[in-house]
Amino acid sequence: MNDALPLFEDDGSTRPLADRARPAALGEVVGQEHLLGSDAPIGRMVAQHRLVSMILWGPPGCGKTTIARLLAESSDLVFEPLSATFSGVADLRKVFSAATKRREIGQGTLLFVDEIHRFNRAQQDSFLPYVEDGTVVLVGATTENPSFELNGALLSRCQVFVLKRLGDEALLTLLARAEQLIGRPVPLTGDARQALIALADGDGRYLLNMVEQLPEGPALDVAQLAAQVQKRAPLYDKKQEGHYNLISALHKSMRGSDPDATLYWLARMLEGGEDPLYVARRLVGFATEDVGMADPQAVAQTLAAWDVYERLGSPEGELAIAQAAVYLATAPKSISVYRGFGQARQRARQTGSLMPPAHILNAPTRLMRDIGYGEGYQYDPDTADGFSGADYFPDGMERETFYEPTTNGNEAAISERLARWNALRAQR
Repeated sequence: MNDALPLFEDDGSTRPLADRARPAALGEVVGQEHLLGSDAPIGRMVAQHRLVSMILWGPPGCGKTTIARLLAESSDLVFEPLSATFSGVADLRKVFSAATKRREIGQGTLLFVDEIHRFNRAQQDSFLPYVEDGTVVLVGATTENPSFELNGALLSRCQVFVLKRLGDEALLTLLARAEQLIGRPVPLTGDARQALIALADGDGRYLLNMVEQLPEGPALDVAQLAAQVQKRAPLYDKKQEGHYNLISALHKSMRGSDPDATLYWLARMLEGGEDPLYVARRLVGFATEDVGMADPQAVAQTLAAWDVYERLGSPEGELAIAQAAVYLATAPKSISVYRGFGQARQRARQTGSLMPPAHILNAPTRLMRDIGYGEGYQYDPDTADGFSGADYFPDGMERETFYEPTTNGNEAAISERLARWNALRAQR
């Protein structure tokens, strides 16, 4: 007989708090109302019993696994979980075979694949026929941008839903649920309670794991809390989307002349482990592309910051990079050279064989002088106005304007100077 009671009954207390605190219904999931509400996309699917394959894209600890499990329960589907980290084609074949047999008896399957972006293209392709014919409802979870990590054929068969990091209100709700489960208030002062929420950084699972680390006893203040729990590492991957999102934010903050946001995004990158030399290189590029002739000193400033960092290293050298970033954010901006050089290169490709005019060619030999090289050349610094007004474009090519300075910063004076030279040129 197999009906004997187990020696030790599992009362659930040995399970991690994050597992015990999982919602029992979709309505209990916090922070994702834009997807799960009655008028939201997934909420409408559940109400109509018309679940489709989907990709849940969001940061860690925002509820992707829980939502997938609850979708299976609410739709009377068998829940088949897989992790792309530990599974291969053989595991997928077993799941597809079992799902096919269930379908023959009228039972559906929800296949949940955690970290689906870790499957290679061939493995992703193996889903296609089973998703296409409805053998499985695929719910893939990923922290990476599906546009970059999943192939187009699979994306075309799935809806992509973006989950948000949990806000303070959602995290406080989770904290209250945790207190109900453990049967006592979390031993924290008011300020320490808010600090705990900040330490979680939008990750519900991390919040609950920290709660488990807190000892019973008197309420801890902020300093005592910091000694008890480990701050969550910032979400930042130097080779993935987080990297590109933050460098984009830094660039646009400098371009928008906001030194405060510039310092914030620079700090986020460096705190996340970004190579300061990568940032230094990007600042030099920004100085030439976005500041340009409006402040030519910007290039010198960024090169100096690069040099200082290479000499001092971290953390002292990072201050030079921060100084250069603020210099760029507060500098006048101009893309006139960037735009003009692009137009000039296009014309150069179209007129690449035209010779320079003879008067600006050197004539080191008698033969070259005899055929007109250098004839009529005027040495501009020696003219009355320091400007001859000569035509330096190739013979047979009309003069064109590529560089059109703004009135920003240093270019205001350049603009006036060019206007005066154009007037002199018109007189000659």
